[in-house]
Amino acid sequence: MTQPPQTQRYATLSMTLHWLMLALFVGVYACIEIKGLLPRGHALKGVFLGAHSLFGIGIFVLVWLRLLGRLAPRPAILPRPPLWQTAASHLMHLALYALMVVTPLLAWLMLNAAGKPLPYFEFALPTLVAPDPDLAKQFKHWHEWLGSSGYWLIGLHAGAGLFHHYWVRDNTLVRMLPARFGR
Repeated sequence: MTQPPQTQRYATLSMTLHWLMLALFVGVYACIEIKGLLPRGHALKGVFLGAHSLFGIGIFVLVWLRLLGRLAPRPAILPRPPLWQTAASHLMHLALYALMVVTPLLAWLMLNAAGKPLPYFEFALPTLVAPDPDLAKQFKHWHEWLGSSGYWLIGLHAGAGLFHHYWVRDNTLVRMLPARFGR
């Protein structure tokens, strides 16, 4: 009896969560950018901010499933990349996971420190810090800074996938695509 070939792709759940997270990030960034374009006092500002919050909470919830999924074996990159690329990949993933955990957590702390509840549908999430306007400003600063850095992190991550696919011609990108899209 022969061994089945080593899997060349991530599991369907991993792929689904990866691309769902991308959709949530598009929603987070689209909502905050559109809100910023609206004039002060516009009725839709609150709607976009609320949607931004819901997408952010979705990222925060799903990232824990993604982190659990990291415990499962991952398909190898073939041909094997140089050690420096593997190290850079690990640093990039660490930064992306930090973005997905810390940014929503900072928003939660910011709202708590501003004395505002963090509603999630019918539930109000617990308060983590007492109201403190100065602390709220600090949390807001770090939330916005980290959110802005997310544009770069996500762009570099996507660029690296495309670089590996079209220039290096390895299976880095294909491993995260359903079979019907890959080689």
